[in-house]
Amino acid sequence: MKRLIIILAITIAFVAGASAQHRKLTVVLIRHAEKDVSATADKVNPVLTAEGKQRAENLIRAVRKYKFDAVYSSDFIRTRETVAPLAAKRRLRVQIYNPRELKQMSEMIMSGKIKRLLIVGHNNTTPGLTNLLLGREEYTTLPESVYDKIFVVKIRRYKRKAVKAEVKVLTY
Repeated sequence: MKRLIIILAITIAFVAGASAQHRKLTVVLIRHAEKDVSATADKVNPVLTAEGKQRAENLIRAVRKYKFDAVYSSDFIRTRETVAPLAAKRRLRVQIYNPRELKQMSEMIMSGKIKRLLIVGHNNTTPGLTNLLLGREEYTTLPESVYDKIFVVKIRRYKRKAVKAEVKVLTY
């Protein structure tokens, strides 16, 4: 009987340890909503158009099933304005990341400290970060006119390495 209890205890410890090493991550990546490209707009850091502001509101419904632990945005007006309604509704602070440091961002994501996060980027950084998380080049820069794609990356990882990663591309 003692032997059975010991074997059972070892098995439970092993399973608990193994499950602690396996983690599921959900990363939702979007490009900012429609930006102002009019002749009077700021060319470097434009605001969202009325259509873009409506898309930012629509984002709340589009990703409602995901219970984000964190929200990240590059430090541009258009990206912050895109995520502001969702962050306010969910009472999350928007954290700023550097879109020129996607490798560091992917490493932070893979560290597993955050299990579910939303990242707002740009037409090149959104597919670029998606590729880094997948570990392969699958997505290219979005056309300048495309603002409605959502990349949902689900990652199973083991000790900070992706074991299985899959992407669903949605439209909103």
